[in-house]
Amino acid sequence: MRGSILIKFLKTIELLSKPEGTTIKELEEELDVDRKSVYREIAIVEKLGFPLYQDEIPFEKRKRWRLDEGYLKKLPNMKIPDINLSLPEIIALYLLRSEGRMYKGTEIETALNTAFGKMEMFVPNGLYDNLKKIKTLFASSSKFAKDYSGKEEIIETLADAMLKNSVCRVKYHSFYDDRTKEFEMWPLNFFENDGGLYLYIGKEGSGQRRTLAVERIQELKVMSSTFEYPKDFDPEETLEAAFDIVYDDPIEAKIWFSAGQARYIKERKWAKDQKITDQPDGSIILEMKTSGWNDVKRWVLSFGAEAEVLEPAKLRRDVVNELKSAGRKYRGVLKGRE
Repeated sequence: MRGSILIKFLKTIELLSKPEGTTIKELEEELDVDRKSVYREIAIVEKLGFPLYQDEIPFEKRKRWRLDEGYLKKLPNMKIPDINLSLPEIIALYLLRSEGRMYKGTEIETALNTAFGKMEMFVPNGLYDNLKKIKTLFASSSKFAKDYSGKEEIIETLADAMLKNSVCRVKYHSFYDDRTKEFEMWPLNFFENDGGLYLYIGKEGSGQRRTLAVERIQELKVMSSTFEYPKDFDPEETLEAAFDIVYDDPIEAKIWFSAGQARYIKERKWAKDQKITDQPDGSIILEMKTSGWNDVKRWVLSFGAEAEVLEPAKLRRDVVNELKSAGRKYRGVLKGRE
């Protein structure tokens, strides 16, 4: 939803930025919305302080809407070849800036602020204040963001190693078995998930890909040897196939959800390959092909009695055992002793 709203907003700015402007009819067709929605987009643009003008079309009852020419300047003085940022491009950059919350308090945040500070010198007069207003359209929370202060050098070194396909030796603390391990790995790609920065890695002689949490990397050393990026690895496809961030053996799961949770489950896509079947009592059955056994198990457990694993049998047993273990911890409460 958020993405589609932003796309329409930027498309509106783009159409209003044309030298000849645009009509309400053209906005309707390009945005694929009704007239009422077009006027709502225009109202947002005006509320954010962007000056709009209306030009009469000779011999017609229509008008052409356009932005003030002062807001349509490029950045001619930037000493970088072929860099000409349009107004929609500048707005998009400022919207993306809010997604850098995971770097709050680090030198990376400082560098980001410095870069935008330099860019402000090139934008038209008054535009920066309006860009700050745009940030109010979509609030960005850092509540679940991890702390990367002190990890800037590791992040920078990893990025450089990825660009050069350099093998790295890493000292890493694994939460799975609470051990610190040292090993050589191929840094493949960064990716973000729920306010955390993660790393896909490969190993020589192994077709498997692992995921490392960047904040758990204690030491990193770039080796003199290099690796060839695996041709059979697509990071975006891997993220699509995993239920959360862990990609392991595929799972074909069938899960029942109560009528109370049915609408919540239906409004999201949980796996690339999924099927939802309505039940007579309003409940549903979700069938999906995904990956990440423990991630799926924890997700089902989070629904309590309103979800039940039907298949596979092993996942069902794992959930049952987890519930029994939790029940034993609350035995006193169940017997009325607390």
